[in-house]
Amino acid sequence: MRRPRPGAVTLGAVHGTALLLGLAGLAATLWHGVDEPRNALAFGALVTLGELVRWGAVPTPPDEPEEREPAPLAAAGALAYALLGASAGTETTHDVLQIVAVVTAAGLAGIVPHIALGRDPRPDHLARRVLTVGFAALCFQPLYNTGTAVTHLGQGPQYALFLLLLLVLTALCDAVLAALLLRARTGFPYGPLLRDELRALLGIGSAVCATGAVMALGVAAAGLWALPVLAVPPLLTQVSFQRYAAVRTINRQTIASLARATEIAGCTPPGHAHRVAALSAAVGRELGLSGAELTVLEHAALMHDIGQLSLVDPVAGGATALLPAEEQRRIALLGGEVVRRTGVPGAVAVVVERQADPYREQPLPARIVRAVNAYDDLAGDGPATAALDALERLRLGTARDYHPDVVECLARVLARGGAAGVTSAVPG
Repeated sequence: MRRPRPGAVTLGAVHGTALLLGLAGLAATLWHGVDEPRNALAFGALVTLGELVRWGAVPTPPDEPEEREPAPLAAAGALAYALLGASAGTETTHDVLQIVAVVTAAGLAGIVPHIALGRDPRPDHLARRVLTVGFAALCFQPLYNTGTAVTHLGQGPQYALFLLLLLVLTALCDAVLAALLLRARTGFPYGPLLRDELRALLGIGSAVCATGAVMALGVAAAGLWALPVLAVPPLLTQVSFQRYAAVRTINRQTIASLARATEIAGCTPPGHAHRVAALSAAVGRELGLSGAELTVLEHAALMHDIGQLSLVDPVAGGATALLPAEEQRRIALLGGEVVRRTGVPGAVAVVVERQADPYREQPLPARIVRAVNAYDDLAGDGPATAALDALERLRLGTARDYHPDVVECLARVLARGGAAGVTSAVPG
């Protein structure tokens, strides 16, 4: 009997916990009725609107992680409902399970049109939202509804600091969940993923938390009429972010098309650039690269062989790793010059230019591209023995050509099954 992958178990556990919590909230709300229906309807509509606007974004390929926060308006609205203590000066009485029920129902309502159009949305972001909103509501609502928070903190600066502490704890909870889901879905190391999520708290994460708190305080003072006004900034931010994501996706597709030029010209085997880019990104994550560093690494790996287009006589099989060192360096310099003329950031050109230098003189991305490219040149689509021989040759070359840490990290990635979309011939 085949054992399930650990990632599948983790995804099932997180999704199952969120499902049980959502069902418990819906059942309790249906049984006891809805407290303050106007508040529930207003915040539910806000979350649904955020989910509906989200579907205008560029879809995420199945083998890649989703955007960090695909629906900031929905996240801010859900968080605001979890932290809502009063409405127009009147104390509220809704509890944790009602908050979970409203967020779950609104999230599902926003997904239904997407499913009707034949798309297959991932449940990750909704599971995260249900769990993090439930956490925030559990920390806030019992203290507020019993009067403990107001009695001990009042309505002044201490109350604001209390909300700030809850926001920080909620953001940390969301970062842990997001990294856990990405680890389960992609197989990347948990440490760098969590570090990425924590860094993001200074960006979109802090904006969502601040907007949610401002919405809760605004409704407490001015009533539900404050919601439409306070929803405009995150709505515009969400639309702008989607446009930025679309431009970034088009940019990546353009770079991938340029990388395929060497395959179309017969300079490199089909799929070589994609395999090198996927494995390089996996090795980079293993070594702690993140954010912009990973983007530079991936783009450089896609375009690492583009210098071969300048050669009069093509390299046999496109395997530059078998060439003399001086010839490798000449092709790398030609590639860097081509990359600079395409308008790609200069950091990508630097990696391409320096991929053939001795590893002690290279930046880390160039070390990764060189080792991964050599592995793919030597192993190709051969059997497991060819892959093992390629790794052994890389280990023998660690005195000058390949950094030992990069080679061992590549071996670990291959032993786990390689990267998404890359089939490894190395047994685990």
